[in-house]
Formats: sequence, structure tokens, C-alpha cells
Amino acid sequence: MGAEDNDQDRNAESTARGSLVSLFRPGHPRISLPIALDQRTGREITIPPSVFAGPNPSKVWESIGEMQADPARLIRNGLFLKPEHHQITRYFDMLRTRIAQAMAKEGMSRLAITSPRAGCGKSYVAANLALSLGRLPSCRTLLMDLDLRRPRQAGLFAQSTAPQLLEFLLGEQPLEGQFRRIGSNLALALNSERVARPAETLQDPLCAAALQSASDLLQPDIQLFDTPPALDYDDMIALTGLVDAVLLVVDGTSTTAADITACERMFEGRIPLLAVVLNRAQDRGLLAGQGLLGRWFGHGIGRG
Repeated sequence: MGAEDNDQDRNAESTARGSLVSLFRPGHPRISLPIALDQRTGREITIPPSVFAGPNPSKVWESIGEMQADPARLIRNGLFLKPEHHQITRYFDMLRTRIAQAMAKEGMSRLAITSPRAGCGKSYVAANLALSLGRLPSCRTLLMDLDLRRPRQAGLFAQSTAPQLLEFLLGEQPLEGQFRRIGSNLALALNSERVARPAETLQDPLCAAALQSASDLLQPDIQLFDTPPALDYDDMIALTGLVDAVLLVVDGTSTTAADITACERMFEGRIPLLAVVLNRAQDRGLLAGQGLLGRWFGHGIGRG
């Protein structure tokens, strides 16, 4: 086989690769409108875009496999599917209503849930808030574990076989392969593996395209993102432009006034701080004595 034949084979292979477009990567068609042939005359006809219907979110939700959630195992992990499982659900229900109303008023849908430092219980709050929102029949909710350094949502939901979220974020995994559904209107994107370069991944345009694809296909009312501690890493700054607001979870036994102030300065001009939740609130007097509690809208929550 000559050099010319080898060049032709490589060109053909390159063309074939270039013709493949991932489901979750935005395509760039070479023509502005689709065309077809008139079967009677053989002439080309242009089909207006209005002929092609957009994705039906109800059908997309139905395509997501339902997760088998064992209530007993979830309760042992501090998660509660139903109000009768624990009285603490009433605090999450009050929190969900305030958050849903505030986000609707501001036209927001994407909420990052973080904490100043590790160990404040942000993942626990994110999971129970998602379950509380899932109890609203008219509210479609997504929960995604974007703490790529220390993913915890799969463990909290007692799922040992969750896919690697990185594959979805890079457009290599379709939505149906990543998300799992609880009930009819709560979808979870869990994660089983840590990511080597999480901040760089969050700033990859493919990640933004994947998040937008999930929004476009599922059309959720609220999207919750469990994210790394704000003061420990630069991941929250990397999410600027990808989320609409922040919910800050603080620990009544360890979070200091300086931690809160540092978070406020970090978010200022980047991401609006929607609310602060005081976790392990049995020691809330410690922070109230510093004159900070009155600045927060939030609830005292006792686990994490």
C-alpha cells in the first residue's frame, strides 16, 4: 500500500471521527435549516424549524431509571423520605419553602450548597433539602454531587454502584446513564469516584455544556449542587457563572465569625448568598453571642 493510500485512509478515519457528536455536547450544524427531497419531483425542500418539536421533559424524566431507596438504610444515614420518618423534616420543609419562594422571585434555579470548612454537614443538608423538595408534586428537582474531591451523596443514599460523574461532565455519559430518580420528580446525579483535578474540570467548557444539557432536557424547577467547602479550595470560585446562588451551611460548634466573613467576601460580586443554615444548632448561643445570628435567614438543624 502506497503513501497516498495511507493518507486517504487517515483522512477517512478523521472525517468519521469528526462526524460523531456526543449527546451532551452542543452541535454546530453546517447548514442553517434541515433539507429534504420532494418524493414526487425530486427537488430539495426546506423544512422550517417549527416542524421539529423540542424534547418533552416528561418523557425524559420517564427515561431515567428509578433508584431503589431503602427507607431504613436512609434513616440510618440521616435521610428521611417521608415526614413521619423524623420530626426534623419539618425544618427542611420550612427551609425548602423559603428557598423555593426566594429563587422563584429572583428567577433563579441553580443553588450551590457549601460550607466554610469541611465537616459542617453540607451534604446532609443538601440531601434532605432535595428529598423535601421532591415531596412537592409540582416541583421538579435535581441534586448533583459536584464535590468532586470528596463525593458523599452516593454513600448517604446507600448506593454503592453509582457511575463516575466525570464521564457525564465531559459528555461521555448520556443523561439516562448518570441520573437516577426517586419518585416522579427528584433526579440524582451521584458520583462514585474522586476527580484528580476538580477545579479545572468545573471550568472546562464541556462541564458547562453538560449542566446546560441536563437543564434543557429535564427542565427542572430547582437544581441543587453539593459543592466542596468554600474556604478550603477554589472550586466555588470555579462555579461562578454556573450557579445562581449559594446556600451556606455553618456548624454551630466550630464555625467562627471570621469564617462567615471570609465566605461573604469571597461570594461578593461573584455569586449571591441566598441563605445561611446553622447546623448542630444546640450550640447556637455561641454564635448568637457574637451578634451574627440575626443577619441570617435559616434554620437550626441538628445533624451532619
